[in-house]
Amino acid sequence: MATIPTLPGINARTVSSERLTTRVLFAGDPDGQPVIFIHGNLTSATFWEETMLAMPAGYHCVALDQRGFGESDPDAAVDGSRGLADMSDDVLALMDTLGINQAHVVGHSMGGGVLWNLLADAPERLLSATLVAPVSPYGFGGAKDAEGTLCAEDAAGSGGGVANPQYTQMLKDGERGDGEMTPRMVMNNFYWKPPFTSEREEDLLTSVLQTHTGERDYPGDSTASENWPGVAPGRWGALNGMAPNNQPDASRLYAIDPKPPVLWLRGDSDQVIADISMFDLATFGKLGVVPGWPGDEICPPQPMIAQTRHVLDNYAAAGGKVQEVVIEDCGHTPFIEKADQFNQALRQYLAQT
Repeated sequence: MATIPTLPGINARTVSSERLTTRVLFAGDPDGQPVIFIHGNLTSATFWEETMLAMPAGYHCVALDQRGFGESDPDAAVDGSRGLADMSDDVLALMDTLGINQAHVVGHSMGGGVLWNLLADAPERLLSATLVAPVSPYGFGGAKDAEGTLCAEDAAGSGGGVANPQYTQMLKDGERGDGEMTPRMVMNNFYWKPPFTSEREEDLLTSVLQTHTGERDYPGDSTASENWPGVAPGRWGALNGMAPNNQPDASRLYAIDPKPPVLWLRGDSDQVIADISMFDLATFGKLGVVPGWPGDEICPPQPMIAQTRHVLDNYAAAGGKVQEVVIEDCGHTPFIEKADQFNQALRQYLAQT
């Protein structure tokens, strides 16, 4: 596995907690207020480096490679039957190992799913929560309406079985080419809005290619289903951890005490986390690409934005403080694509919490 070079000012260390041995990146003042950054699916802590370096004085920035990604222990798989709780428990264990009692936590995409868990399970450990283009609190795929109702009882159409096997093989082979549906093409067309590309494209691509592959990693395992499209979630890997049938009850967020303030920050042109996501199999069914689609009444594209808004509106109604920031002309990873705007929004938010 290629080690990704870090930017000047980033300190990379291998840290072992009670749960996980992994690479952890540090920046800023070790005695400052902690800010923990949680990366999304098919990335690693590397994606947060420029954000960490741009933080103002007085903050201690920490980003870990989550299990199944980057330079984390290759034997540490995600038990998807727990949702993303393996990953949120890893964050809490890392905080304990580093002596961090409370922290601001920033979670992107799948990392936002980890942050939903942290909010519900350990709200007293969070000074604030910043959800950046987060996966819906009802999971990814196989769920309809704002309340996250399952499209099928077994959550068919989500989990490890819906991933493109050719793409998985490219990850395994370390494919760096420019061809159709290669990791580079997916990154440059869906992680951010074209024609944007990052100056660190090669390092970020290496980070993507460090995704651990296999039936216990990415994409994970699956089960056959009588429901469209014929496949339902299995147990292992982060995709099964995001399956809607493995998610805890989102309404538990409304009863937590204390209620950390929440910033919901996203790009307006996101094609990954959207009401019609280009990574939701139901979207391709609706477009006629995947045959046999049973129609909008049974299995519509998941309204991911509407679901997050429903939960955060209820969180606010229950006494929580919620702020939403939408960055214009921006895709799925605003902290890289629109770094100046993202950094300004994050700084202002943290300064007032």
